[in-house]
Amino acid sequence: MSSAFETSYGFPRSDVRLSNWRDAPWNVWAFRHVSELIPTAPIAATAGLAEHALVSAEGLIRETASIDGANATIADILSMTSADAMVVMKSGRIIADFHAPRFDLETRHILFSASKSVTAIVAGILEGDGALDVDKVVAHYVPELKSSAYADARIRDLLDMRLSLDFEETYLDPRGDFARYRRAGLFEPPAAGDTPETLLAFLSSLKKGPKEHCGPFRYASPNSDVLGLVIERASGLRFADLVSIRLWQPLGARRDAYVTVDAAGSARTGGGICMTPRDLARIGEMMRLGGVVNGRRIVSQEWIADLINNGSAEAWAQGKSTEWLPNGRYRSKWYQTGEASKAFFALGIHGQWLYVDPAAEMVIAKFSSQPVPVSNDMKRLNLALFDRLAKLI
Repeated sequence: MSSAFETSYGFPRSDVRLSNWRDAPWNVWAFRHVSELIPTAPIAATAGLAEHALVSAEGLIRETASIDGANATIADILSMTSADAMVVMKSGRIIADFHAPRFDLETRHILFSASKSVTAIVAGILEGDGALDVDKVVAHYVPELKSSAYADARIRDLLDMRLSLDFEETYLDPRGDFARYRRAGLFEPPAAGDTPETLLAFLSSLKKGPKEHCGPFRYASPNSDVLGLVIERASGLRFADLVSIRLWQPLGARRDAYVTVDAAGSARTGGGICMTPRDLARIGEMMRLGGVVNGRRIVSQEWIADLINNGSAEAWAQGKSTEWLPNGRYRSKWYQTGEASKAFFALGIHGQWLYVDPAAEMVIAKFSSQPVPVSNDMKRLNLALFDRLAKLI
């Protein structure tokens, strides 16, 4: 007889393992239950804050959007993009919640690389305190990296992904440095015959590429884990504790979040943060308001303005992302659309988004379990969805 779990998801819980948790169909469950697969550290919310009831998205998802000349409903696009949850805010108010089956207000979902954008907010908080100087080199804060590619890289190079690094972001390669990186962060089971290594040990082994730093935009996830180490050294606190004290509780987050950690307890700040979609939307609303929540400043207005308005268009154009975001820029681990709306966003593999449109006073948090880690077609489809929503609400 099938269990209730197997009836709900189509497979038994025992089928989900560290070796397949990012693959369909197991990812639908795994992205919502990462703490059952990988060690984590809690990011505590303030106790006692009530969450409001779900707001029906029924009317909104019936609306029609024209995508590549073909008409589709919002519900169709949510299905096409394997959406697990979506929260839409307008002028600071939640106006629609979409939750797929077995996803509720308590469910925390992995952000993957949208974690980088959260990590950069924390860096901005420390910069505003005077505790972090983004023009200093990494080795100033993390001397263990003085023989690596990061030794002479500035924190600003980390933030803007303009670092020269002998590393390829190859998500589907089971044997290269990217797979080694995942094993160090405990996202993959150990390889036969390998000596286990920590994130710090892995990062300290990376070598500089043939060019100088501060060149073209070149996406490399390890840069954001280095930023997490820098943040810990600059603050003197563990990453999860710092996020709780300086971001999560001032934000008014309703549920504890968590971040995956390696064997030494180092946070996987480049891709391991997990939270509810509503709390992710609250981060977006704070960003839309220039770093303020309920009259309380969390991050400096200057930091937010810089990441919305700056970033090198030339560096972006020299990178490989113009195919899906032709007018884009990248600053402090946030993407800019380059459009008149000045919309900007955080993005993670398998379809994780936090999209902020200041002109429309709109914030969208969207979690997904897309079968393929990276698809330019899926990115364009999601961006078209957000643009349509901005016109509808």
